[in-house]
Amino acid sequence: MSNDVDFQLSLESEGVGEAYPDQPLATTADSQVGNVMQLLRTNRSGAILVCEDSKVVGIFTERDALKLMASPIDYTKPVREFMSPEPVMLAARATVGEAIRKMSEGGYRHLPIVDDAGEPKGVLAVHGIVRYLVDHFPETVYNLPPNPKANPRTREGA
Repeated sequence: MSNDVDFQLSLESEGVGEAYPDQPLATTADSQVGNVMQLLRTNRSGAILVCEDSKVVGIFTERDALKLMASPIDYTKPVREFMSPEPVMLAARATVGEAIRKMSEGGYRHLPIVDDAGEPKGVLAVHGIVRYLVDHFPETVYNLPPNPKANPRTREGA
């Protein structure tokens, strides 16, 4: 079996739990956005889930924080005014391949992982996917040219 086939099989059979998801960091929709930004900083996290009745209703990410810092705002306002509502989520049984597709198609850096009841179980971040790929397929990752679509004009190496 070739490396490409192994690579594809692993992506389609291994669950998102194998891609180093972060523990879910959560808050309520009524939390002050300034406090939520402080939580992101303190926990060195790129995303915080906004939950009501144990269900994910939104996500507030580092991108949202950057947008807010670009203009003067009242940091005492509730995070519900600034979160991304109804975020795209991954089922806990989703595969790494499904996660990569959703992230790629939507331009997402963080996806909440939820169980069948919609309760948060983790957050899959791009850095977890990259770590998974490097750990599981080092030869494929390390042997990629700087620009995979470009053909070198001259042979590299000795």
